[in-house]
Amino acid sequence: MNLKKLVYAPLVAIFLLNMAAAQGSGGFNSLVAALSQFCVSIKTLVPMAAMLMIVGAGALYAVGQMMGAETRARANVWATAMLIGAVIGVLIVVIAPPFLNYLYGGGNSVSC
Repeated sequence: MNLKKLVYAPLVAIFLLNMAAAQGSGGFNSLVAALSQFCVSIKTLVPMAAMLMIVGAGALYAVGQMMGAETRARANVWATAMLIGAVIGVLIVVIAPPFLNYLYGGGNSVSC
């Protein structure tokens, strides 16, 4: 199975479930409710995933140091990629609430 599908499928599913949960009041209010729920989901799931990526990167780096030169180099690249992914996840958690409030600001602010 394609790795991108494994990564993007849960994110799309969470987004679609949040959009479906906001059905009811209709119009712009349901969109704001869906974005609020999506923001809450981001603030709860992404930090846990980032922490797991940091721990996984450390374990991968440590195991890679016990292997041969080629495997050690690959393990370093993979561990670096995991750390960069964790940093991007933390940046998403920090930037998403102000961005959503700016995007849908005014009287109907997104509560995060």
